[in-house]
This record gives sequence, C-alpha cells and structure tokens, in this order.
Amino acid sequence: MTDMTHAMLKGSNVPLDAMAVRAVLHWSPGAGVPDVDASALLLGADGRVRSDEDFVFYNQPRHPSGLVRRLPKKQAGEGLTDTVEADLAALDPSVEQVVLAASSDGASFDHVTDLRISLYDATSADGEPLAVFEVRPETGEETAIICGELYRRGDGWKFRAVGQGYPTGLVGLATAFGISVDDTEERDTDTDDAAMDPAEAAPDASAITEPAARLPLPPLPLPLPAMPPAPPAYGYPQPDLPTAPPPYGYPQPVSAPRPAYGYPQPAAAAPAPDPDFRLPPMGPQFRP
Repeated sequence: MTDMTHAMLKGSNVPLDAMAVRAVLHWSPGAGVPDVDASALLLGADGRVRSDEDFVFYNQPRHPSGLVRRLPKKQAGEGLTDTVEADLAALDPSVEQVVLAASSDGASFDHVTDLRISLYDATSADGEPLAVFEVRPETGEETAIICGELYRRGDGWKFRAVGQGYPTGLVGLATAFGISVDDTEERDTDTDDAAMDPAEAAPDASAITEPAARLPLPPLPLPLPAMPPAPPAYGYPQPDLPTAPPPYGYPQPVSAPRPAYGYPQPAAAAPAPDPDFRLPPMGPQFRP
C-alpha cells in the first residue's frame, strides 16, 4: 500500500478525490466459507430508497440510470472479488448516499475470516486503492453487512467505514431501507397459527367433556290454542263440527263420532216395496 491508501477503522471517514469509484469486496473461499455477493442501495435525503429500482444486486445488477452497476465476480490470486461501480458526479441530486453491502449465501459471516472492501478510482485501471476497510462481524450471526457508504458532503463525496451487520440477510437489509420484498411464498402457516389468540386457538374443555350440555336445543313448537268444547246437539242430529288438528308427532287414532243427545232420532228409511209381492188367497170369511 502506498501513502495514498487509507486503512480505515470502523466509523472513520475519508474525502474522495475521484468522482467515479469502484468498490471491491475481497475474500478467500474454502470449506464451510459461504459465497459473498456485493450490492448497493441509492438513498434519498430521508435515508431510504426512492423506489425498488434503487437496489442494485445480483438479480438487478444495473441501476436504470446506468450510473451504478454490479460487475461479474473474478478470481484474484487465491481469493474472489465482487465489485460495484458508481459514477458519483453524474448521480441525480436527490441521491444523498450509496450504501455498499455484502451478503452471504449458505452460512453467516462468522465463517468469512478475511472480508475487506477496497475503494478505487474507477478511471484508473491499475491504481492503488484509495481506502481499505477490513470488515469484521460483530456477533458472528450476520448474513448481511453494510461495509461502507458513499455520501455527499458539500460539493464532494466522502466514504465512511460502517461494518453494521444484519442476521436477516439481504432481505432484512433491503427492507430496512424501504425495499418492498414479496415474502408470501415463504410465509410460515405454523407461525400464523401461533399468532392467533390462545383463547381462540385452544378448544373449550367443557365443550368436550359435556357436549350435550353445550349443544343448543331446537325451539319447541308453540302449543296450539285449545279448541272450545262442542255445544251439545239438541234435537235432530247436528252436522259434525271441525275437529282440532292432530298434535305434532306420530299419527293419532281417529276418534269415534259423538253420540247425539236430545229427542229420539228418526229411524232409517224403509226399504223400497218388492214389485213381485202378492197377497195370499183370501179365506172364506172374506168372500161375499
């Protein structure tokens, strides 16, 4: 390293003379070492992205403006590199910061022992780095780390060494800066069930042990009004009064007709005379 290179400590910052920079992540692969991916987020004055297009990562390697882009990974000696380039001078004035981050795939950064970020002048192909920051995880559980940030200061730009980690990976980091992440396919139905009110989720023990006492009974039919007693039939037979409808339930036996009370009732009509009837012959006492 020459005198131009700044060895950064966490939280320190350095002004940049170059207005187009190349941020290079470098690490050594090996058994149990996860793959590392570089990404960048363009932030406004409120510290959040202006839209989802301000997130440059492996699935969106180029910002629509073309001023921030992710380059292919390369082999560098025994290590690997992943690079982000940014043309700071041409960025829209609404962009106040460019966050430079790293995410791991398959394990936490506790397994990456030599991660560092180096900042170069993008206009110089073989120049020495302007700044180098050795990135160290704080808890060992981080799966995403903000390595550094480029931010406006007056008419120029500065670089700050950050080293803030997230155990929630690239999704958690992006969400923290306002990126909309669709996680409906990854929703845990067991978690949704666990979020229910325990009083709603737990069955009622009394309803299980005494089901008959808990089941509502169907409403009983209203009783029919009592029919007034039929008046006695005086004299000649009276026409039958309508009977009350049978009660609910099984069919009821037919009741016998009521007897007629009062005067004697006429006998049944006599049969028609026999047309072949003949009187017997008269005796002598009836002869003239």
